[in-house]
Amino acid sequence: MTLKIKVGRKGYIILPKAIREAVGIDEGDEVIVEVGDGIILKPVKKKVDVVKLKESLRKHVETLRGIPDRIEPKPGELAQAFLEEEFE
Repeated sequence: MTLKIKVGRKGYIILPKAIREAVGIDEGDEVIVEVGDGIILKPVKKKVDVVKLKESLRKHVETLRGIPDRIEPKPGELAQAFLEEEFE
């Protein structure tokens, strides 16, 4: 994807929200600037708290184990079993 962005006063550029979201850049994050034939911005990988991740996964497994073993769950039965909620 190529995007044309205007450089503002003092050399500032604004990365559109859609671009920041697409590559996972949040306010306060750092980016790496590579200079070669042009300029490349890359988000610095965020450190993962492994202890917190393991605890979240353990709780998620407990939630899944609490769901009765049937072919199809009842409506709403899996509402609390979505992994996305663990990391919000």
